[in-house]
Amino acid sequence: MKLLSFIANGRASFGAVRDNGVVDLGTRMAGCTTLRQLLETNRVAEAAKLALSAAPDHPLDKITFAPVIPDPGKIICVGLNYRDHVAETGRTVTEKPALFVRFPCSQVGHLQPIVKPKVSDDFDYEGELALVIGKAGRHIPASRALDHIAGYSCYNEGSVRDWQRHTSQFLSGKTFAESGSFGPWLVTTDEIPDPSKLTLQTRLNGTVVQDTTTDLLITAISELIAYVSAICPLVPGDVIVTGTPGGVGAKRTPPLWMRPGDTVEVEISGIGILRNRVIAEPA
Repeated sequence: MKLLSFIANGRASFGAVRDNGVVDLGTRMAGCTTLRQLLETNRVAEAAKLALSAAPDHPLDKITFAPVIPDPGKIICVGLNYRDHVAETGRTVTEKPALFVRFPCSQVGHLQPIVKPKVSDDFDYEGELALVIGKAGRHIPASRALDHIAGYSCYNEGSVRDWQRHTSQFLSGKTFAESGSFGPWLVTTDEIPDPSKLTLQTRLNGTVVQDTTTDLLITAISELIAYVSAICPLVPGDVIVTGTPGGVGAKRTPPLWMRPGDTVEVEISGIGILRNRVIAEPA
């Protein structure tokens, strides 16, 4: 099942994709007005039954896509989690994953513009696989970690490289307002039982700039969940963005930056295509 957050007729809601349309679950499920609330109340099975029995309320091309989880409690990102990306940065593989955070205001939905900030021209793409937590846990064993996932989505972790290099900490370049994107939808785990068997491709203006498979992650998804849940509880709606492969624009000669007017796409097998155009930050 594909679940998404959207805006239609001026109202924010969530729903399920069916027959090239959206079944509005926010109007059908009492007590659930957001996808995060659906996960928190453990009503995904109920949502699936409703989605199968109801006709779509909106065509997909008539909605505004919101980030899959517009209001996550946590967005935890993983740096340097593919060996080719580690190599191109000139770093070495660390024993434990490198973590940093993004804020909800830093992300937009599918087909919404991502914003190049006016303080920098060094705006880079990072195609990544994102997972959404569906079952709360702390100190989750890696052997049971996949049971805590609600589903998977695409993420473009837009990075402002010169600001990222201001200090040894990544955050300042990683969470500019509306600089990244999350979507188009969440594909539930029954459709992706093994997240290590996916292909990921990033394209800038139709040209492939990143191409990998998720079995090449240095720290696998189950180990990431185990590690993060040792630090803090994971709760439904939390997002973990698992890392970008080699091919980033900053490490090309000359550097390849996203510019206003560009279109960037992140495609992951079994999920779909996250597409955004780039605009300049308004004056």
